[in-house]
Amino acid sequence: MDTQVTEVDENMKTYAGLSLQEMTQRYHQDGFICPLSALSEAETLALREDYEAAEFDLRDDPERLALLQAYPNRLLPSFDALTRHETLVSAASAILGEDVLVWSAALFIKEANSPKIVSWHQDLTYWQLDNDAEVTCWFAVSEASKDAGCMKFVPKSHKTTILPHHDTYAADNLLSRGQEIAVDVDEQSAVHAALHAGEASLHHGLIFHSSGPNVTSDRRIGSAIRYISASMKQNTGDRPMVTQVRGHHDFGNFTIAPPPQGRLLEEEFRRCAEDAILKKRLLF
Repeated sequence: MDTQVTEVDENMKTYAGLSLQEMTQRYHQDGFICPLSALSEAETLALREDYEAAEFDLRDDPERLALLQAYPNRLLPSFDALTRHETLVSAASAILGEDVLVWSAALFIKEANSPKIVSWHQDLTYWQLDNDAEVTCWFAVSEASKDAGCMKFVPKSHKTTILPHHDTYAADNLLSRGQEIAVDVDEQSAVHAALHAGEASLHHGLIFHSSGPNVTSDRRIGSAIRYISASMKQNTGDRPMVTQVRGHHDFGNFTIAPPPQGRLLEEEFRRCAEDAILKKRLLF
């Protein structure tokens, strides 16, 4: 593979000046948009500090720490509020329609000077959803520069179907199965989607994307908020736990959970543990 990647961070800054309609058109054209400004520097720092305080509280409980990373929006009201942020939900709704659910909002963390990567893949490969009415909002809780291992996209690669993938289970891969698309990816056409803390990108579930290692001295923390149309359903007939962030019609295809009523609640850990078993069965 050609490892050269086009650097277009400054050009992508112009997206912030587009109207919501223009941004949606760009999304359908390229398969992603970047950046969306959502939280201020102070708000983002408070969000990070809330997560890292919870991480510290659970430092001796690896099972619950794993649930925190997989379900921050269920265990921390601050992250539930993030998934409901007007800028993010309005952008997702412009793409998906008025009835919008959050299917998951897991954290992807690359520690400082970490070799961890995300291989080239398509998001919808293993999710067992019945169509592609999904958009991932990748929110930068900390700086996500090129050196920190920001996302890379191949523009227009979403105009395809789900392609074959193979599971590597590689130790340095953050994906659950180390899944990697089983075709040659033209990396020369890829672009880095660098984000400042508090910014987000949106990408289509079929677009080819990946990310490199973090060679900086700070952690790279991102929340991948998976917005879906409420009209979707699991091919298996299962009803995983979701939250509704726009609209009132839920179509009865998922288990709608109310917003968390507090921080690191026992009841929420129980819900998350049950849902994690279901999601693991769907993914594997």
